[in-house]
Amino acid sequence: MSVAGFKKQFYKASQMVSEKVGGAEGTKLDEDFKDLERKVDVTAKAVVEVISKTSEYLQPNPASRAKLSMLNTMSKIRGQVKNPGYPQAEGLLGECMVKYGRELGEENCFGGALVDGGEAMKRLAEVKDSLDIDVKQNFIDPLQGFCDKDLREIQHHLKKLEGRRLDYDYKKKRQGKIPDEELKQALEKFHESKEVAETSMYNLLETDIEQVSQLSSLVESQLQYHRQAVQVLEELSDKLRDRTTEAQTRPRREYTPKPKPIYDYGENDQSNGGYTTSVAPPPSRNSAPEQPSCKALYDFDPENEGELGFREGDIITLTNQIDENCACLLHAVPEWTNAAGSVLLFLSHCSLNCPRVFVKM
Repeated sequence: MSVAGFKKQFYKASQMVSEKVGGAEGTKLDEDFKDLERKVDVTAKAVVEVISKTSEYLQPNPASRAKLSMLNTMSKIRGQVKNPGYPQAEGLLGECMVKYGRELGEENCFGGALVDGGEAMKRLAEVKDSLDIDVKQNFIDPLQGFCDKDLREIQHHLKKLEGRRLDYDYKKKRQGKIPDEELKQALEKFHESKEVAETSMYNLLETDIEQVSQLSSLVESQLQYHRQAVQVLEELSDKLRDRTTEAQTRPRREYTPKPKPIYDYGENDQSNGGYTTSVAPPPSRNSAPEQPSCKALYDFDPENEGELGFREGDIITLTNQIDENCACLLHAVPEWTNAAGSVLLFLSHCSLNCPRVFVKM
């Protein structure tokens, strides 16, 4: 640094200390300039914050973002072109569904539905990856360029203006000790920097149509993403609806229990104290019920109060055997007898331990 440059830096530092510590007042800028400076400052903060929040919107997991950033840096160092993508939540969910759906088997109703849902989730992850790429290219990168170039250039002009103001105020405070020509030159440089900074801020605020256009690109990318997502989900909904209808119309298979083993403890000459097992026959569906029952040969419509009506083929439980020719039926009120005027049901020639056959008189 030259002697003149060193002296200039000393002047600015001395003036700054006087203002910060000693309470000295510096040259005031006009209100229009301050208003422009305030708007540019808000714009800069808005751009930085929007870029950050947009990245969080596209990639919500901070740990995954940090890992992806590190991997991208390593890829650039190694000269790799293709970078690993962000692990989308839809993709992780889809892989989980497909894995367990295939373990269950696609012939299984729930297994097939899981596979369908998993494939749809993986398609949604691909659509989300496309959204990430579009938003980065058409929204984040242009805003980042605006921040790195235009806003940084304005910050440079403002910083230069502040330095020239401090230099001018220091020389103005020591007027008489500083040559007039040097003071006049410091004032001209101050006004020059002020004009450059003011012009750059005004132009930036007047050309904000570019930022509006970039915001429109973000919305268009989101619309495209949601349209594709709706299409994928509608197709999945139709598949699941078809599977539901198929499952409801499919005949239900009855469960047949396996025969239970019977353990034989009769002999003690088994090695190691073991025992043998034998398989019990499965229960017969046609075995006689514990309580005697009857099968109606004909239809019968009750004609009097207390009579029991039935249809041909109905199985009716016997509640009481009056004699060999007459019995009480389940829910018959009052009890049936062979008194005059009553309907008699004769049991065919068989004992109470087997199904009965009704013969209507």
